[in-house]
Amino acid sequence: MKRETKIHNTCTLSMAVSTCFEKLTDEEMLLLEENVVVVNYKRGEILCKQGTLASHIMYLCCGLTKIYMENEAGSLILQVLPKGNLIGLTSLLDDSHVFRYSAYAYQDCQVRLIDIRTFKQLTMKNPAFANEVMNLLCENLIQVQTRFFAFTQKQSFGRLADTLICLACNIYKQDEFEFPLKRRELAELTGMTTESVIRSMSKLKNDGIIEMDGKMIKIVDRDRLQQISNFG
Repeated sequence: MKRETKIHNTCTLSMAVSTCFEKLTDEEMLLLEENVVVVNYKRGEILCKQGTLASHIMYLCCGLTKIYMENEAGSLILQVLPKGNLIGLTSLLDDSHVFRYSAYAYQDCQVRLIDIRTFKQLTMKNPAFANEVMNLLCENLIQVQTRFFAFTQKQSFGRLADTLICLACNIYKQDEFEFPLKRRELAELTGMTTESVIRSMSKLKNDGIIEMDGKMIKIVDRDRLQQISNFG
């Protein structure tokens, strides 16, 4: 099957991730389903906490999450993940089974918690499944590298344009959508102040590049927004 082209901007991955489970046999799928618990999280809740025991891998059925690392000095967003993504894969790489980052619900989320021992067993038994998981880990690495390259090379206006393009291309698949983030959350994601985000969004609107109506945003001029992403 031909994979769709992914847009690696500063905010998120493509949604085409869940194909890994298609590699499991009926028997393996039954084993998986016997070791899954479905949990619903409200907006603002923590899905997993950095440094805590990882007893499961999380499959995001619906919603939007931010993946971030934190210490006493503050926090740093690594990714924004939409539905169809797996959270906690780095916990498979050592014997400590500890979450290496935290996950926060930008929207109400439904998550399938997969027992980590069962998940690891399936990767060892099924090479095709393990290959898909490895591809996903590589996608995550590429996305994080791309995000932080852009953060060091682009000005704040370009990072804001990146985020809008990313939401349109990789999450909503259309140029008009309900904006999922508060201005404070958008500022955190783009490395801007809240005041700068408000001014920049107003400028994009006044320049005729986007339209805003409450939480609804429409990208009117994708080419100009892409130019700002590339050079802004």
